[in-house]
Amino acid sequence: MARRLSMATRSELIEAIIERYRSSRRADKQRILDEFVAVTGYHRKHAIRVLCRRESKPSAARQHATRYDARVREALVVLWEASDRLCSKRLKPMIPILLPALARYGRLDVDDELQGKLLTVSAATMDRLLS
Repeated sequence: MARRLSMATRSELIEAIIERYRSSRRADKQRILDEFVAVTGYHRKHAIRVLCRRESKPSAARQHATRYDARVREALVVLWEASDRLCSKRLKPMIPILLPALARYGRLDVDDELQGKLLTVSAATMDRLLS
């Protein structure tokens, strides 16, 4: 009967045994596996998976580049208000029509970069920016 081991103890045990298990021959692996199962209480198949797992790299926090800045959000708000708060799926096809009209009447100052971003923004991204 196996005693209850803490997760930290199990992790230390795995790190101590894993290299010896990987570099052993079949007969030695069976003996090491028997001892490991007896100590941890793991099911035999689970123990094999634990000892054969690939080394995982510590995952670094993903940093996404911000494609749409505050200027795009402010322009979207102006477009959204001008369209009487249409949903983003209906607003998307209206942007090429509304942009020149709002620029003509001075409600929106748009340069080429901002116009390109507004024309390529997806409906889902509009929802996120307008929420």
